[in-house]
Amino acid sequence: MSTTPAGSAAGSTERPPHRVSVVVPVYQGSTTLRGLVAEIGPLTRVATSPAGRSFVVEEVLLVDDCGPDSSDVVIRALAAEHDWVRPVWLSRNFGQHAATLAGISASGGEWVVTMDEDGQHDPVHIGTLLDAAMTEQADVVYARPSNAPPHGALRNVASRSAKWLVARMARGAPAADFNSYRLVVGEVARSVAAYAGPGIYLDVAISWVARRTTTAPVPMRAEGGRASGYDLRRLASHFWRLVLSSGTTPLRLVSLAGAAAVVLAPVVAVVLLVGRTARWWDAPGWTSTMVLLMAATGAILFALGVIAEYVGMAVNMAMGKPLYLPVRDRREGPLGRDEE
Repeated sequence: MSTTPAGSAAGSTERPPHRVSVVVPVYQGSTTLRGLVAEIGPLTRVATSPAGRSFVVEEVLLVDDCGPDSSDVVIRALAAEHDWVRPVWLSRNFGQHAATLAGISASGGEWVVTMDEDGQHDPVHIGTLLDAAMTEQADVVYARPSNAPPHGALRNVASRSAKWLVARMARGAPAADFNSYRLVVGEVARSVAAYAGPGIYLDVAISWVARRTTTAPVPMRAEGGRASGYDLRRLASHFWRLVLSSGTTPLRLVSLAGAAAVVLAPVVAVVLLVGRTARWWDAPGWTSTMVLLMAATGAILFALGVIAEYVGMAVNMAMGKPLYLPVRDRREGPLGRDEE
């Protein structure tokens, strides 16, 4: 990758560079933010991706999520030192995904890159993500760790298991690929930020409208010499939000169970009556009790299934899942740049 002054590049390249906004949610970044911004700095001049595509980071949005350290002081200092650093202030701590959405909604680039504050994500690989998006004509590119994730074995296993489960429940959501280091077409990212409801898992919301998703191999680094901000409680909350955002499949299972109970209840009742007539058992009142129990259970589960369907509709509306998302002709957007 190489970088050149924006002015000279504009006169020597046939196509204008891809314009990139970088969004960084900040919770405990007082010791790592300066290093991250210093690494992004060279990319604010026109750079070249491994495949020869020119791009430039035109803004870095640092979203203050009201952490326990002095991140806000560092953000103010960086904004004063660099005109391409833009602070986004939140009223309180809302969590990583909400902070990321706040930064996305304030962005203006053709592409939006989201990355962590802790130094795990090397900005030099933005060009790699861009190449994957253009080659695959993908709206979203996730960084796929090319090395072992810098976490403990237990956390890695739990993460893979959670993603496997959600991938089975959320149809169309590539949960196994989810990563906070991602590149998204700007208009898609900002539309997601506009409609996503409270508590939604960002990547699930993106999967609702992204036409194509892919990955690119990127090495991950250690977490900047500080402990992870995710303890057991936060990880459990993170997982539960992922499950709840995955859709209404669990509610649909309740509905299917109710329908199955209604179908099976008369079959079981016939079996019980035949067994009573054939004297397979001789407990007084047992057959009638079981028949009534099956009929009542089937009716209750069927009613719960109907309620679950209505709840599922309400959940989809509460999450903000859009009925449709109009966008411009893809050939006129950043993904059509290679065809100019």
